[in-house]
Amino acid sequence: MKNKLIILIFANLIAIFPFLKNNTLLAQTEENLKPEFGMELSAGFDKKIIKGLHLTVEEEMRLDNNFKSFDRLQTTVGQHRLMFDVTGTLHLGKWNLSLKEQFQWTYHAGSSYNVYQYPRNALTLKSRLMIKYKGHHIAEPYAYVELRNIFNAPSVTANYDGTSYLTEEGYSTDMPGWFINRYGNAYINRVRGSIGVNVKVHEHHSLKFYILGDYVHDKVIDANSEGTKLKSYNIEKGFVGKFGIGYTISY
Repeated sequence: MKNKLIILIFANLIAIFPFLKNNTLLAQTEENLKPEFGMELSAGFDKKIIKGLHLTVEEEMRLDNNFKSFDRLQTTVGQHRLMFDVTGTLHLGKWNLSLKEQFQWTYHAGSSYNVYQYPRNALTLKSRLMIKYKGHHIAEPYAYVELRNIFNAPSVTANYDGTSYLTEEGYSTDMPGWFINRYGNAYINRVRGSIGVNVKVHEHHSLKFYILGDYVHDKVIDANSEGTKLKSYNIEKGFVGKFGIGYTISY
């Protein structure tokens, strides 16, 4: 188990290198975003059904754009989301070193969802390497780094003539989705680092305090809902920092 965990850790470190390279295609332009800071507040309920299967309900509020905008108030029940994860752990005295691989399928319902910008069935894999101190009775400080991979982003095939996007042959068309070759563009779109502490308030109640930093590297498509016009195709790179507080009831 120990050797397998070490091999997985090195495999994830190797996966970072394509992320650090400049893989700009002809149709893409790059945009370096200004650093942004915000806050996350959440409250959740977690119920263990059987070993490895939990029912989770969470209400989350986010303040973004340097605390100037209310990003969302979202309730997550998992109706259109399926997650499966595997975790390997090394116990080093009072320290735990773990690697978690979480695969997630998300279905975006609704006729207003723009499938020419994002896949309706999003497939992602999060790889998280965490170290946690277990020496305290009620408090568990931790730190982790996490890679988020997207597997089926739209792959754009188009040329930019300086004013508009055209087909590879250099002409315009009204065919829906003409600029999408396939939904199979796989890349790492976020590297996250975080430090925090979990505090056990009661047997079934806990609080989490944390700060995190995201380096994002998103390929952003701006297209009309009919799929006939590609307005822009950018690689957006930047840093987002947040602090957060979470409250969880678990049984």
